[in-house]
Amino acid sequence: MKTYLMNFRRHIDYPLILTYAALSVFGLVMIYSASIAWAYNFLGESPNHYFIRQLMNLTISLPVFAAAAIFPYKHFRDRRMMMIILGVIFTGLILVHFIGEANGGAQSWINLGLVNMQPSEVAKIGIILYLAGVFANKYDNGTINQLNQGIIPPVIVLTSAMFLVFLEPDIGTMMLIGLIGLCVMAASGIRFKVFMRLAGIVVTAIALFIVPMMLFAGDRIFTEKRLGRIDAFLNPFEHELDYGLQIVNGYLAIGSGGLTGRGLGQSVQKLGYLPEPHTDFIMAVIAEELGLFGVLFVIGGLSFIVLKALSIAMTTKDPLARMLAAGVGSMIGIQSFVNLGGLTGIIPLTGVPLPFISYGGTSIVLLSLAMGILLNVSMFHKYEKSKE
Repeated sequence: MKTYLMNFRRHIDYPLILTYAALSVFGLVMIYSASIAWAYNFLGESPNHYFIRQLMNLTISLPVFAAAAIFPYKHFRDRRMMMIILGVIFTGLILVHFIGEANGGAQSWINLGLVNMQPSEVAKIGIILYLAGVFANKYDNGTINQLNQGIIPPVIVLTSAMFLVFLEPDIGTMMLIGLIGLCVMAASGIRFKVFMRLAGIVVTAIALFIVPMMLFAGDRIFTEKRLGRIDAFLNPFEHELDYGLQIVNGYLAIGSGGLTGRGLGQSVQKLGYLPEPHTDFIMAVIAEELGLFGVLFVIGGLSFIVLKALSIAMTTKDPLARMLAAGVGSMIGIQSFVNLGGLTGIIPLTGVPLPFISYGGTSIVLLSLAMGILLNVSMFHKYEKSKE
């Protein structure tokens, strides 16, 4: 153990730690700035309400990050570990349908007393760990390209998790989990032809689940709010007083920020024009207060993490490390694209938070867990290179 800790300290990835810390602290500052008026005027809470809660979330996140960074990632291929991960994923995804609380049209939260937990967020990182572990074992025993033995079982697990999220209903998160799962599989070492057949199986399985649900429960899935978001995406200025309110006021915030911004704390849109500005539209407040420089700081930090993860995935010799790095990098990259794409009108709004920046306890804790795992993978990767 002593030798392991010495190797960890010698090969620790300080740029990765500094980027994680900088984004988390920057997000905390911007949550404070963005949420003051909303907390006081609309919730009747202290102006520090969301700041204090996010500070508590970060306090919980730090030991989670440290533990994940020290815990050897190779244990994620252990069968007992994979069973525990599956148990956590499906316990949460099933329980939320019985004891969950609705938020934004989806029954996606479980109240644990002091904190709320979102099982679909747990499923994102859980699916990465499970798929990486199971495909690493199949890679070693030579069954990774065999559909029946190597591929169908984990695909059933992935589609089952997606289906349970779909039933909440949370279509955006369901699609995220599917894309992340496919990214992990693409990095597993499966031959291209087999992977294309695999992708076809996943799409077919999803269709077999979703089409009947749309036919028999379409009113619950395609609610007025969801259809309104699609209309707002297509014609935001025709819906600027209802479903296009966030998009239009986000545009105003971005446009008024310019190159240098109005100054920290000086946003106008956060005063009530932009609903819940500390959540998925926090980048609009950053653009208004800190201008292009603030936006580039966030995008630069997120890009560094994603590119670092993909670099490890492309150069490491360990298939488990490759899949874990690819999974964490794709999760952060896809989620960032979906958030910023909704903000700028490239894609419809989904309510997906901006990693490390938006307010959210479950999000920041699980992102910290993912970053700790990536740091551990990076340490082993550097140790691997030093031996060469």
